[in-house]
Amino acid sequence: MGLTSETTVYVMVALAAVCVALLVWLWPRFARRGWRQVLARLVAVGTTQVVIIAAFACWLNSSYQFFGSWGELFGRVETAPVGVTQAGGPGVGTGSDVAVRGALVQPAGDEQLRRVSGLPAGPAAVTGRVESVKVIGRRTGVVDPAFVYLPPQYFQKAYQRQRFPVIVALSGYPGSIFNLAQHLRVSQTAGELQRSGRMQPTVMVMIRPTIAPPRDTECVNVPGGPQTETFLAKDLPEALKSAYRVGHDASAWGVMGYSSGGSCALQLTMRDPHVYTTAAALSPDYKVKDDPTTGDLFGSGPGRADRINGHDLMWRLKHLPAPQVSVLVAESKHGERGYPQTQAFIKAVKAPMRVASILPEHGSHNFPTWVQEMPPALEWMSRQLTFPQDVVPRHRKKAAGGAGRPEAGHGSVRADGTEPTPTATTRR
Repeated sequence: MGLTSETTVYVMVALAAVCVALLVWLWPRFARRGWRQVLARLVAVGTTQVVIIAAFACWLNSSYQFFGSWGELFGRVETAPVGVTQAGGPGVGTGSDVAVRGALVQPAGDEQLRRVSGLPAGPAAVTGRVESVKVIGRRTGVVDPAFVYLPPQYFQKAYQRQRFPVIVALSGYPGSIFNLAQHLRVSQTAGELQRSGRMQPTVMVMIRPTIAPPRDTECVNVPGGPQTETFLAKDLPEALKSAYRVGHDASAWGVMGYSSGGSCALQLTMRDPHVYTTAAALSPDYKVKDDPTTGDLFGSGPGRADRINGHDLMWRLKHLPAPQVSVLVAESKHGERGYPQTQAFIKAVKAPMRVASILPEHGSHNFPTWVQEMPPALEWMSRQLTFPQDVVPRHRKKAAGGAGRPEAGHGSVRADGTEPTPTATTRR
């Protein structure tokens, strides 16, 4: 039985019910005096409580897909096949199926994908398509599952020589790609916006930054440990470029996320502006810190302080040149704890970096809030990304609509995704 299967949930619920029934039935025998009876009562109550909690945890994990398998739950992570160094095969860059086995992007099982509601149905050239794949890191050896949404234009003849912009969507911890597809509705929202003309055709890649579950690596290259930043900033773009017609220039690449995934989006854009030039962060943190889920992220020795400072975005804004990137941050004024930090971050941004914000009056650190923020965030990101880009570099066309890098400044994003110009200012 798979960890996320309904059978596992039903079995655990049935086992919990049996334990409760046995506890009630046998309690009179345990009610006598004596150390054996006391011990029996403790064991019976403790066992019943553990089984009930386990049943609830299985149901919760089945609903939100925090861990996709028993191996992930116990920290056994799949590793890349030996000898995989580059992509190949007839499917690469053709707009048909993903690359063949042995490439950096490989087909994966669709068990989770089948449980997602609202996915495109019909001819790909009309509705688009979502593919379930696994991405193999050539440098890191990481194998990470992903969903890839390809817009209808990707399959249309008129666009067959175009490279498409990419938005990488990152889940929080210990979230999964199922959460991005089902609860955040990344591909569904992008599809609706693109059909209505509010967003340009864009490839959406849903992936989790938790590459070494159950450890939370916060998108950090851990000394002697998981190299999450390398995977997301080098391996992932290389793999996607090898398998799909996506932009080769950084101006076509954006990254977004919620909670710790939003923190990762900001970290990647500010630390790797040659890879990602646009980020949208929903309820992020602005500094990476060790906690019980992360372990020691920065190692020891003389370089520890530099590594800690390098992942403190406020420190970077104060002590390092601002990168030429555009970022959007979203935080509720009432209901979320990070609003003061978000305001401080907005004020600290300086040219040539740009920052926009979504600051609703009320909201919580949960999916209903993030789902509400998704449409304006995606519309804003779409205006920052270059499209189209020609497949053949020497024939690259001039980017259309929103391709240029706007003047540095600040702005808020309305609910309809527009930026009111009166609030925009330039910081020097």
